[in-house]
Amino acid sequence: MKHKIAILPGDGIGPEIIAEARRVLEVLQSEQGLSIETEQADIGGSAYDAHGHPLPASTLKVAREADAILLGSVGGPQWETLERALRPEQGLLGLRSELALFANLRPAILYPQLVSASTLKPEVVSGLDIMIVRELTGGIYFGQPRGVRTLDDGQRQGFNTLVYSETEIERIGRSAFEIARKRSGRLCSVDKANVLEVSELWREVMTGLADEYTDVELSHMYVDNAAMQLVREPKQFDVMVTGNMFGDILSDAAAMLTGSIGMLPSASLDSQGKGMYEPIHGSAPDIAGQDIANPLATILSVSMMLRYSLNEAALAERIDTAVGSVLDTGLRTADIASAGTQTVGTRAMGDAVVAALQSG
Repeated sequence: MKHKIAILPGDGIGPEIIAEARRVLEVLQSEQGLSIETEQADIGGSAYDAHGHPLPASTLKVAREADAILLGSVGGPQWETLERALRPEQGLLGLRSELALFANLRPAILYPQLVSASTLKPEVVSGLDIMIVRELTGGIYFGQPRGVRTLDDGQRQGFNTLVYSETEIERIGRSAFEIARKRSGRLCSVDKANVLEVSELWREVMTGLADEYTDVELSHMYVDNAAMQLVREPKQFDVMVTGNMFGDILSDAAAMLTGSIGMLPSASLDSQGKGMYEPIHGSAPDIAGQDIANPLATILSVSMMLRYSLNEAALAERIDTAVGSVLDTGLRTADIASAGTQTVGTRAMGDAVVAALQSG
């Protein structure tokens, strides 16, 4: 079966890191029997420049027809003055909404070779392996009504609506329970049920689902405590599930426990397992075009794509092993470099991963 992959390089360092990920796919295609076809399209600021919109109809068509989507990054200062509906980030939000990519998987894994890169003590973070499952298409980022209004006294007031239906909560809950079932069987649901009615409903639905997943141990934690516990004792967690805004914040905090967001991939899945895969870092326009960006998060996003959407787990494992082998040699991009390591650029790191795949 031939898999169709949509390639969306985007802005900033996006084209550079996507180029290295494509080389990995080409090796798997030519030497490991991976059957794929790819189609590239514009998204974000580059799409606005070329088409007048951050998510052109042509790009959405390519994404709809693909089995999986590989995304680089979007955004940059040159587009910040555009009206909100035309900013690069709306291309990303639009894809998530139009394709119903409701389940965001954000692993926080600390490679043993990079323990010294974390800002926390080695004994606190060594062996860290957390999966954060974030609801991605609901909550306060999409709730209506929203806007800025002028009150009777002339003062302006901004407002957003935090809303979740039972169906939305159950859907992300089932995804998280299934993932926990494949790991250590522990799931922590994060909410703010002591303050928010929407979180009361969230907790009720999650608790109800637990009756169907008796092999998974469900716990609950308030989001402020969860943030503290991630810094105090992060290895107490295995799988965490939470809403859109809480997940946005907690997953970035967890990412920094690993030393660099340049190492971490992500997946955004629909109910059928089709997904969009991207590194969690941004477009980093300050280093774009300088051959210093870390491509490993994007390469590891390819691994997640193979594992979760294309049913190619063995090839995913080959990528993971190749990345580990490269780190064993002491090669590092600038964001993960330390004393005794060799700093290389984007292309050279890609070269090393390709060579490791070919020799493995």
